[in-house]
Amino acid sequence: MSHIVSIKTEVRDAGAVRAACQRLHLPPPTEGMHKLYSSHATGLGIQLPKWRYLAVCDLATGQVQYDNFKGHWGEQKHLDSFLQAYAVEKAKVEARRKGHTSTEQTLSDGSIKLTINVGAGGAA
Repeated sequence: MSHIVSIKTEVRDAGAVRAACQRLHLPPPTEGMHKLYSSHATGLGIQLPKWRYLAVCDLATGQVQYDNFKGHWGEQKHLDSFLQAYAVEKAKVEARRKGHTSTEQTLSDGSIKLTINVGAGGAA
């Protein structure tokens, strides 16, 4: 049996954040208080390509704080790619934790199809 699932991503797993950064060839995230344009945010700071300020993952709330000045200080597509990579890495961690295997395929539109193989025979 197959199911299509949409995920609203909350960033709460430091290991999956590190894996997403590694997957995208980003510098490792840095823990602490990080300056945004006119404020500060505490959490794991992610340096996205050509972004002036870090995107900061607050693992307690699951939210990502950032200031890209509506795309002038960093393209939204880089944050979207990070969130996609995080969601894939987190889903794979949870699948492994439950004894399942997974396979992934990058589709022509850039999205990722992740298949979780439950047990010996089926796919979910």
